[in-house]
Amino acid sequence: MTIMSNFADFEIPSWMSSQHLTGMLRGIEKEGLRVKPDGYLSRAPHPKKLGSKLTHPFITTDYSENLLELVTDPRTTPKDTLVILRQLHVLVYQALPEEELMWPLSMPYMRSAEDEDIPLADFGSSNTGRLKTLYRSGLGVRYGRRMQAIAGLHYNLSFGDELFKSWQAQLPEAQGQTLTEFRNDKYLGLIRNFKRMTGLVLYLLGASPNVSPCFLAGREHDLILQNDSTYYKPTATSLRMGRLGYTNSVQENLDIRYNNLPEYIAGLRRAIQTPHEGFKSLGVDDADGNPIQINNHILQIENEYYSPIRPKQIAERGETPTEALERRGIAYVEFRAIDLDPYSDIGIRLSSACFLEILALYCLLNSSPDLLPEEDEELAINIERVVNEGRRDNLHIVDKGKEIPLESWMVSHLSNMLPLAALLDAHYGGNDYRAALALMHGKAIQSESTISAQVNADSERLGGMWQLGYTLAQQHRDTLLQQTLSPNTQAKYEVLAEKSILQQTELEETETEEFIDFVQQYR
Repeated sequence: MTIMSNFADFEIPSWMSSQHLTGMLRGIEKEGLRVKPDGYLSRAPHPKKLGSKLTHPFITTDYSENLLELVTDPRTTPKDTLVILRQLHVLVYQALPEEELMWPLSMPYMRSAEDEDIPLADFGSSNTGRLKTLYRSGLGVRYGRRMQAIAGLHYNLSFGDELFKSWQAQLPEAQGQTLTEFRNDKYLGLIRNFKRMTGLVLYLLGASPNVSPCFLAGREHDLILQNDSTYYKPTATSLRMGRLGYTNSVQENLDIRYNNLPEYIAGLRRAIQTPHEGFKSLGVDDADGNPIQINNHILQIENEYYSPIRPKQIAERGETPTEALERRGIAYVEFRAIDLDPYSDIGIRLSSACFLEILALYCLLNSSPDLLPEEDEELAINIERVVNEGRRDNLHIVDKGKEIPLESWMVSHLSNMLPLAALLDAHYGGNDYRAALALMHGKAIQSESTISAQVNADSERLGGMWQLGYTLAQQHRDTLLQQTLSPNTQAKYEVLAEKSILQQTELEETETEEFIDFVQQYR
């Protein structure tokens, strides 16, 4: 069986050695809902001990006041990144009320279908903070708050300049480009190939095959009862990434392309500047004149665009994500199609992190033709199949109009990646990457060993999704609370928390423009 032509004959370039991996950096953003033992989401505010969620660099909230987001700084090894992520989890558990837990699954378990039981994150009285809350209000008005309570994990990755310089030196046609332009093109090639490979990620790392009845209330679906408190699909992998999760029909026809950076930026900006009839009818203000959406455009801001992977640049104060990309190019890529691993106390295992890095290198170094709407439609069909029935025996996906078996497609790609796993091991020492790849190879040929299969089996064995999530959450809390941070580390985080509160206060004192005038520039 041949796999997609641009991947079929992959070899590591002859100029490349493990030294070219120097300068690789990775970071993780991990979300997790705070829940109570009765199955309801926490209504308590973000713990004061954790500092200001507006200005703290590592501990914030995502959509809801109870949806924690933990962010590591960029690190030189995956192990080091997971150490930092673990420290942040320990800090959270030291600060949480005794009965509260961090929910370990991506799909929320809900005892209530009411939006008011998902309180918007409150970032304080500064215009910057109020705009963040208003953006979340707009998402709730547009799509309902339940969808926003889904949690995931983002893996951020960049490669060192030496790799791009050596690569560019090999290509006569690239001599007219600046290094930034060359790097942009190569990162976008990685992104296009990752989109082609998303089905592999959902199959191997997907961990959301079931949901609670309240999550489905009022929504059309074809899930079946697993037991009286859980709906599921028997061979699903990642419902989070399907039509019940982070998707919406409004964005399906945006045609935002990744073939060159100006095209990508123009596509995003077009969506931000184009009014949407449905969102217009919802109104931008409530009856009392208070804003409920930033604007009535297809996207309120860039971050509203859902994609399994994004090009990123660190924005400076007052700069939008597209302005940062336009001025300084792509600094790193953000892999977003990753479910929380409920069996890990920090939401991701080392083997998954290593696999994502092998995959990133594979996507970067392979040829990557332009991704056009026709192929995008095929990829959307494949994602839907893998999301809903990725573990079904003899499932086929579409490749250039032909039906091919998912299993042999995955095995071919994983086999192709072996030299890259060896290269990464040569650079970092040990055999973490090859071990990770062997593990993924086993999952590809034995679907019962995937995380999604384990979640379904354990939900059934324990009596439902709530029982599984609550049992794992208690185990994770106990494990994490047994770990202590060194006095220096503890002190460092305490200073950060105090400093973040002072920074928020300073913002609130200096941002004196009327909020309605501040919002007007986004309208």
